[in-house]
Amino acid sequence: MKSLKVGVIDLVGKGPANTFWAQIMYANLASIMPQVVAAWCEQQGHKVTMICYTGREDLRSEMPEKVDVVFICAFTQAALLAYALSNYFQSRGAVTVLGGPHARCYPDDAIQYFDYVLGFTHKSTIVGLLANYGPQRPLGITLSEKQQPTHLPGVIERWKFIAPTLKKAPFLKIVPMIGSLGCPYTCSFCIDSVVPYQAMDFDVIKADLRFLLTQFKRPLIVWHDPNFGVHFKDNMEAIASAAPLRSFRFIAESSLSILTEAHLAEMKRNGFEALLPGVESWYELGNKSKTSHITGAEKVDRISAHVNKMFQYVPYVQTNFVLGLDSDVGADPFELTKRFVDQSPAAFPGYSLLTAFGQAAPLNLEYQRSGRVLPFPFHFLNNHLAMNLKPKNYEWVDFYDKVIDLTAYSFSPKAIYRRLRANANGTTQWMNVMRAISSEGLGRLRFYKKLRRQLVEDRPFRQYFEGETTQLPSFYLHIIQKDLGSWWQWLPKGALEHNPNAYLDKTQGKQLRLSKE
Repeated sequence: MKSLKVGVIDLVGKGPANTFWAQIMYANLASIMPQVVAAWCEQQGHKVTMICYTGREDLRSEMPEKVDVVFICAFTQAALLAYALSNYFQSRGAVTVLGGPHARCYPDDAIQYFDYVLGFTHKSTIVGLLANYGPQRPLGITLSEKQQPTHLPGVIERWKFIAPTLKKAPFLKIVPMIGSLGCPYTCSFCIDSVVPYQAMDFDVIKADLRFLLTQFKRPLIVWHDPNFGVHFKDNMEAIASAAPLRSFRFIAESSLSILTEAHLAEMKRNGFEALLPGVESWYELGNKSKTSHITGAEKVDRISAHVNKMFQYVPYVQTNFVLGLDSDVGADPFELTKRFVDQSPAAFPGYSLLTAFGQAAPLNLEYQRSGRVLPFPFHFLNNHLAMNLKPKNYEWVDFYDKVIDLTAYSFSPKAIYRRLRANANGTTQWMNVMRAISSEGLGRLRFYKKLRRQLVEDRPFRQYFEGETTQLPSFYLHIIQKDLGSWWQWLPKGALEHNPNAYLDKTQGKQLRLSKE
């Protein structure tokens, strides 16, 4: 096989960025699959250049001249940058390939701008593509296997691509690992709800952990599992057999149903320092927290007590909530969350606005059938900049009034101070304060207030939210132009628009409406 020049770009940032938070944290948000693809390409004898894009890199100069194939991994919020990059590299003669969450959620839109769009990807997928690659225009080709791969290159095989990314992180250096794919739960809004659960090779995990001890005194590792610890005993045995207790520091996203007190004690012994359980709602989605038959204030009290217990074993806990679910009515869901904030002052609350990501989940078909999905540009689909679903039980101004009130309550000086006092760990205190005063806390509050003002004062803006017009308000256009910076000029025609009902149209056998038409 001919040796190719292959580029791999992991889009952590969605445009040029130089904020303090981006400088210290973006390199720690690197994805695993771009590193996997880079390793697979190199194993086939290709010359690989991989870049984790944190918003500070010059992709024009860092990617080699006359690159043959460029793989780009993107979440939906970075899709417009990905489309612009594809246009740029295609103009230089490269074949472009999109992977990652956006490729899985919006493949029919992405094939307008990429030569290949990848769903579930195996090593054989990459080998076959590189053996027969070529421009595919005006429409690209979608390639997807029937299920996730059963094996992925571990840290040792990916280290050549991990190490340069970690050098970009000035303070915290977090190594990405994964112990499983898919999820045994069936949360209707989740992209992993229909992906069968499978554990990765525990022998590979053990070898990777031992290797990391040769690189760091006490490695800090984040598990990218959709739900860590489903095979709890096997996970803990793999960690314990790799090195003496507390040789590592771990971050994991897990369900409250797994995080029993006995399991928490075991996790503490094995070095777990941060946990991110999903609460989601006070009225539904209780299977992951063993509260499927409990709702309202009783659920708040039960989960609050559980979360407070967690702090006896780990210094950092983030609780994740989804706002705007169809089960939410009136002020109660928001007031109950305030109650939780008061009762669990040490926990950092993470709020997401309900968002339908294309064909990520079967539930999205129901939203599209009911005409509730709005065509917000991909740039804003990151669970907080835009809610692309018209709320079932709220008017827009009322909804944002409640979101603003909850956000202000959760990140008020009083709440920040209480969170500071409730945590004794210095790193936890620093992280919570930084997140609260940055774009995640007070920054979102400012943004939500701007949206609310636009909804009241700007009739065309409100009409866009009501689905009465598809004309993108200048408010959003200016944000995209600013965020993309010099890449704005490479954004292809039609990229700002997409068919929000493409998933439904495809399942009904309709001719898909393309953005470029």
